[in-house]
Amino acid sequence: MDFSPLTTPPDVEALEIDLLLEGVHRRYGFDFRGYASATLHRRVQHCVRAEGLATVSALQERVLRDAAAFERLVSCLSISVTEMFRDPPFYAALRERIIPTLRTYPFIRVWHAGCATGEEVYSMAILLAEADLLGRARLYATDISAHALQRAQDGIYSAERLDLYARNYREAGGTGDFASYFTQQYDRGIVRADLRHNIIWGQHNLVTDGSFNEFHVILCRNVLIYFDRDLQERVYGLLDESLAARGTLGLGRHETLDFTPLARRYQTLDPREKLYRRTA
Repeated sequence: MDFSPLTTPPDVEALEIDLLLEGVHRRYGFDFRGYASATLHRRVQHCVRAEGLATVSALQERVLRDAAAFERLVSCLSISVTEMFRDPPFYAALRERIIPTLRTYPFIRVWHAGCATGEEVYSMAILLAEADLLGRARLYATDISAHALQRAQDGIYSAERLDLYARNYREAGGTGDFASYFTQQYDRGIVRADLRHNIIWGQHNLVTDGSFNEFHVILCRNVLIYFDRDLQERVYGLLDESLAARGTLGLGRHETLDFTPLARRYQTLDPREKLYRRTA
């Protein structure tokens, strides 16, 4: 017998998903209700199949009764597509336009909001190390998924991935020996201890949690595209509240502050790479 969730009528499945998200919010305090519906629909279906269940309602019952199943759902709904020096021109812009400004601060605080499995956090650590700034910087890396955070803290990447990351690094303007940033172990590389020392990892929900510090740089890239407009504006407000005067906000290439209530408070530093400086 075919137990595919696709056999459920679309209107019924939409109701099931609404009830699942409402239940998750009330039981665990995690709010996915403002996520873009098409993406959410696909990811919930994937989770149903991964759990070996027939319907979203069955998934709801399991998730509400089993905290481990809830963690698996969070991992499924979270977006973890990332790599070191992803979008090399963005990191070239950071190196050329933002790093020199950071030299003027006695201490630097950077927030990676939605850090996934940590590759982009380590990329920033390398940029700061190469500018001799890592020693007076603190990187705060947060994500909604505890599983992703654990992988990020481990800092272990396959040799195949490291080859890709090395190409990205060079395209982003890196001229050092990329392999030297890792301890080689069999077919894997482990991020060097000195690059990890000034990173603080923590679970944080952009939808429901508040500001926890003031930052000179906030990177929240390729996260907001999965939220609806109301949720985007709420998160923009959180990022704005957390950014120091003259601080830099970096977004994904398909995200923008344009046409938002905050646009007048920011100067566009790079319209293609979506780098903004807070002016007010």
